[in-house]
Amino acid sequence: MATDALTDAAAGDDPAAGLRAVRSLRELADRLETLQVARARELGWSWQQVAEALGVTKQAVHKKHGRSS
Repeated sequence: MATDALTDAAAGDDPAAGLRAVRSLRELADRLETLQVARARELGWSWQQVAEALGVTKQAVHKKHGRSS
């Protein structure tokens, strides 16, 4: 399902379709976050820089992504 269709479904009147769309969007966001955190670390970003960009604490981002670097 395309992102536009997912956002339409997530905002629609059918709760079943909306919740499935929310789940799909969450999974997509998680995959994109993982890719971008890895890329930032490859480029030499500190955990603090990554955390600031994501709007979370350094500890939170390191706990979630630290083992993958």
